[in-house]
Amino acid sequence: MLTLIVGTNRPGSNMRKVANHVEEIYRELNVPLHVLDLAKLPSEIFTPTSYSQKPKSFEPFADAVLKSSGLIVVTPEYNGGMPGVLKYFIDMLKYFRRALNTARFASSAWPQACGAPCGRSSNCN
Repeated sequence: MLTLIVGTNRPGSNMRKVANHVEEIYRELNVPLHVLDLAKLPSEIFTPTSYSQKPKSFEPFADAVLKSSGLIVVTPEYNGGMPGVLKYFIDMLKYFRRALNTARFASSAWPQACGAPCGRSSNCN
């Protein structure tokens, strides 16, 4: 099963709207899709002790990624990169060897950071 990650925890994010559209496309294609919204990460994951001892409440998030056949990450660009919560989420995973496709959108001073035109999907890192 594929996993869709909403790569921001910003309240009212436009990326959640984009993710809803992606979900709809996969639903119409009858492709199973599991959705992880980083806005729903457990708060205890952000404590300093989480690096050495992952909270039990993080396990469903990690398992969804590690058991997926591929990832689709919908994330905004933030100052030419990805949001800190997405970077942190990746850091918290034990193993990260999965196919990955990202849809990043920019409307800032850094729209060309990955070589893609502003507002267009890209697969850059």
